[in-house]
Amino acid sequence: MSIIKKWAPASDLKEIEDQEIVKAEYKYWRMRIFLGMYVGYIFYYLTRKSFTFAMPAMIQEMGFDKSDLGIIGSILAISYGISKFVSGLMADRANPRYFMGMGLVITGVLNILFGLSSSIVYFVIFWGLNGWFQAWGAPPCARLLTYWYSNRERGTWWGVWNSAHGIGGALIATLAAFCAHQWGWRYAMYIPGVICMVAGFYVINRLRDTPRSLGLPPIEKFKNDYSPSDTSEGESYTAKEMLLKYVIGNKYIWLLALSYFFVYIIRQGVNDWSLLYLMEVKGYSHLQASSSIWGFEMGGICGSLFAGWASDKFFEGRRGPVNIIFCMAVIFALGGFWMASPGWPILVLMFAVGFFVFGPQMLIGMSAVELSHKKAAGTATGFVGLGAYLGAATAGYPLSKIAQLFGWYGFFVSLGACGIISILLLLPLWGAKQQPKSMASEA
Repeated sequence: MSIIKKWAPASDLKEIEDQEIVKAEYKYWRMRIFLGMYVGYIFYYLTRKSFTFAMPAMIQEMGFDKSDLGIIGSILAISYGISKFVSGLMADRANPRYFMGMGLVITGVLNILFGLSSSIVYFVIFWGLNGWFQAWGAPPCARLLTYWYSNRERGTWWGVWNSAHGIGGALIATLAAFCAHQWGWRYAMYIPGVICMVAGFYVINRLRDTPRSLGLPPIEKFKNDYSPSDTSEGESYTAKEMLLKYVIGNKYIWLLALSYFFVYIIRQGVNDWSLLYLMEVKGYSHLQASSSIWGFEMGGICGSLFAGWASDKFFEGRRGPVNIIFCMAVIFALGGFWMASPGWPILVLMFAVGFFVFGPQMLIGMSAVELSHKKAAGTATGFVGLGAYLGAATAGYPLSKIAQLFGWYGFFVSLGACGIISILLLLPLWGAKQQPKSMASEA
């Protein structure tokens, strides 16, 4: 069997008629697939964030400054953002088990190659390629979450899946800092790389494609939970038709992509630069500062879980109100983090920043799927993800220059301004729950 044929979406099997078997199979496969993509996405973060926690040791050993490392960080964000759009198109027409699993294996290899390098040129090349294959993680998950979980429950499940960000971020904060402290920054790249190569094959083993590929009915039929974007599942669209009609031609998607840009400046800015901020301004050691990142990541886990649950429970599947409330709250949390004295208030405020920024970070991506079309789940996620990681790129070199020219005051003012702009962009989406009616009626 050729690689191209193996990576193609799995063929539909004849639908199982015995409802007891259907129920048992759905229970088994939903949990197996969810755990597979959850664990897989945790490990994607090990290779994505290893550089962040190796940075202080690289500054000491290699003599780089903030702007040098900011360039490397921006390269990953740019390549990731472009690839997320491209891979979103590919993921809608690929088998997620191979797409996601092999992407993880390749990122592991690239982490090792980065650790073997000493030139800024090779750092940029390998980290840029790493960003490209990092984007093979999220779109397959968006596809699986859309096909295996129905509209009324998707917010909760998506929130649980999104907590993988926090688990992976917290794990790599400790692992990379420990490796860098014990053996040097190169081992902060080698060890996560090896782990992720093994984890990629675990993902391939655990994942499968759509319910129909296993002889199960669509999730909407099984749960009796339909939305307009589900009504045309049996119809066929080309990639171009999906892109132009349900993504490029959808005003909601543009608002989400633009708001994602500013939310990601906040998220990536705190994630990438708070380590140095705590060491330079608050007097923390490398290990103390890395341990404090746990507060941000644990807050992110809780915020993702609460945001998804609250949008299902209190707003009947509307994601807009939770996005706006969280973006308002994160501005105050950032102000507190900036002004707080060293000690436990820092940990609490980092928890708060993570809690409120990871809510919209998760819900904006999910909104893109729900406000587009089921068969364009990867494409819509990839398109808004492009906006997100252009924001993440802005949190690299441009934000590092602001910190150099205007100090940490300019850094935090910039993040606060991004919070205000994101709120203004999200306001028109307060009542949006499904794709525009005109589009649904045409489907």
